[in-house]
Amino acid sequence: MAKVIEGLYYSESHEYVKVEGEYGYVGITDYAQSQLGNVVYVDMPEVDDEVTAGEEFGAVESVKAASDLFSPVTGTVVAINDALEDAPELINQDAFENWIIKVKLADPSELDNLLTANDYEAICK
Repeated sequence: MAKVIEGLYYSESHEYVKVEGEYGYVGITDYAQSQLGNVVYVDMPEVDDEVTAGEEFGAVESVKAASDLFSPVTGTVVAINDALEDAPELINQDAFENWIIKVKLADPSELDNLLTANDYEAICK
């Protein structure tokens, strides 16, 4: 069974948000990386780009497939995880430690529309 962490917010498209204050760290879940297989490339937006809840912000490519990334939240990208440019396989090693983008949340109430760890585990079964 894939790892799911309590206290994070999850989307049905297998992204997570780890909230710290007014910021959210967005990445793909452990379940998503296990389904993709070996990640070989991560397409990320630029710093200062706007992302919108439910809309595409990038893609993850693996040896098996390419998968679009959908932002679980609306906001402004304040950082990208530069380490993934040289070592995209970090996502396979620990999807929760290796977030993809850091977003300044425009509307924290959007988090109420996301799944809890228990809800997310249920859709992964």
